[in-house]
Amino acid sequence: MRCAAIDLGTNTARLLIGDYDSSHLATLCVEREIVRLGGGFTDEQGLSENAQLRALGCLKRFSGIMKEFGVQRVTASATSAVRDAVNGRIFVERVFIETGIRLTVIDGKLEGILTLKGVISGLNAIHDSMVVIDVGGGSTEITISEHGNILYDVSLPLGVVRLTEGFGTPEAMSERIAAILGDLHASVISAGVCIKPDAVMIATAGTATTLAAIKMEMVDYDYRKVNNLLMSRVEIAEVYDRLIVLNREERTLIPGLEAGREDLIIAGILIILHFMDLLGFTWLKVSDYGLLEGLALSGDDL
Repeated sequence: MRCAAIDLGTNTARLLIGDYDSSHLATLCVEREIVRLGGGFTDEQGLSENAQLRALGCLKRFSGIMKEFGVQRVTASATSAVRDAVNGRIFVERVFIETGIRLTVIDGKLEGILTLKGVISGLNAIHDSMVVIDVGGGSTEITISEHGNILYDVSLPLGVVRLTEGFGTPEAMSERIAAILGDLHASVISAGVCIKPDAVMIATAGTATTLAAIKMEMVDYDYRKVNNLLMSRVEIAEVYDRLIVLNREERTLIPGLEAGREDLIIAGILIILHFMDLLGFTWLKVSDYGLLEGLALSGDDL
């Protein structure tokens, strides 16, 4: 079956088109666009009109691409920004009217489950114990698993768009991250979950893949080189130190740093570093696979 999956995130919209049978997905096309749907978000108004227009323009383009490929089944999700917005339901209706795409707003728990499924599908080795971190624009999901079974998962109100727009300075963002993560370790322990010494931390989504691309000075993004790349905490901190002294315009000249992430990357790196320190990891594996692939593999089960 020719299928498509759409992940409309708080920062990035992504499209995957592939041929799917009961056990395998053969990717034919992958598209991505930074739409910053959470930009200008407020509790009172929800999604801003400009952000909605950016997302709608992107989804109309995705709809055209799906028609060109003769897609038979579409699975499309919206995450943090839409599920938290007072006008989220209205936006979902607007998307369907203007693009024909039916968005399903998923909660943080399902997002973590689907992300784990997608990450596992792209691994180059089987890891018995994994801690998967999905740093998004509006939230961050952490999923702890053993042998593919979820032991602990939680969605935290930590996202690169909301941190950047709401807290501004790296110091203020770090304080916010530390405050949110303050109870996480105790929560994991109280759930009876022990992170084993041989556990592997896997980071997915834009911050992680951008770090990998910067490490390799990748001018033209290649997911095959990014996926399963190992990065140490020292290397990640070095990227942070390199970027923090630059302004937004100067960061755009850094090979591997995708346009539209020049301000958001600081918050993303801080989230990852805080997680690594809290959970005691000195290196991580980068996954280009995640929620998008999980959606494609789930299909009608969403």
